[in-house]
Amino acid sequence: MTMSKHHPHPTADLDTLRTAISALISIHRVPGLSIAVTSSTDLLHADAFGWADIAEKRPATPETGYLWFSMSKIVTATAALRLADEGRLDLDAPVTAFIPTYKRRRGGTRPRIRQLLNHTAGAPNPLPLRWIQTAEQPDNHAQELIERLRDRARPSRPVGGLARYSNLGYLLLADVIAAAAEQPFEQYVRRAVLEPAGMSHTGYTHSRNVDYATGYVRVPRPLTPLLRAALPAGAVGERHGQYLALRRFRVASAGYGGLIGDVQDAARLLRLHLANGVVDGQHILAADTARAMRNVTSPGKPFDLGLGWFRRPTDRDTRPAFVEHWGTGGGFRNAMRLYPELDLGIVVMANTTQPYDHDAIMRAVVRTFAG
Repeated sequence: MTMSKHHPHPTADLDTLRTAISALISIHRVPGLSIAVTSSTDLLHADAFGWADIAEKRPATPETGYLWFSMSKIVTATAALRLADEGRLDLDAPVTAFIPTYKRRRGGTRPRIRQLLNHTAGAPNPLPLRWIQTAEQPDNHAQELIERLRDRARPSRPVGGLARYSNLGYLLLADVIAAAAEQPFEQYVRRAVLEPAGMSHTGYTHSRNVDYATGYVRVPRPLTPLLRAALPAGAVGERHGQYLALRRFRVASAGYGGLIGDVQDAARLLRLHLANGVVDGQHILAADTARAMRNVTSPGKPFDLGLGWFRRPTDRDTRPAFVEHWGTGGGFRNAMRLYPELDLGIVVMANTTQPYDHDAIMRAVVRTFAG
């Protein structure tokens, strides 16, 4: 099942691209995948493959909504940098200037806001198991979980050392943004980033007018009870052949992984960054700020970091150069990538927990649109 829409591109061999993507998702047994390709000014291509829901035989489309997971961090970082552009957030201020109760490592350096952005604040990164809100859980569950996670966010490594990816660092960054903006984090992000960028089908909750993908985990049948025990009650649904469906849920903390939306909205975010802070005439970031975000200056493991964007150390010398961000979690696996020199942005979202070769898809797109 394939659905497609695009603006014509004179060099694009779309049949070859579709064939390559179809082969990859078949090899990796991906239930459904949506993709969008953009320049700094136009959506070049949007396509989808497979099923948004296997049981309902509901096809994936470019409008299918997926949980973004950690791709949300680019929106969080964009919101922080907009506050900095407006003079409302000093990136070199200590975290305690906005979160007075935050505890630094005993005898250690005080982490700075900039270090939350580039993952050099020393914050730990525990396995994010059960960090979700299901429909069966009470409304206050997410807030109670966030409070517990804040208590675990004290630096566990030297501040200012190698970049070490941390979800808890971005949980704190969301608190900083809320304090600097003097309004709830989600409200500020909608007003300052999502709405001016035209990302009208993306938010932190499920919307009635969006067709959402069902997340799937591929596990052997004998391991089903273990998965049910590992995840919150009500999270695991029915089995469909080799796949276990996950019932609809959202990530507990908006800042590190809470967005839910489609590839076309994600392409608008990429367009904003390719155009150095502007999308459809809306100035969201200063040009120098947008460029600084993708300037990868902090080496680390498993990623080298900029102010949000990253790349793997093994990709430092890859040409054409790119920066990217992934978003992985229960039932979903996504990636978005910027090729600034090619004026090209690519996002793929899929309803699978298992890895698939997103890099091969990106390279196929580059051959198609810039080869």
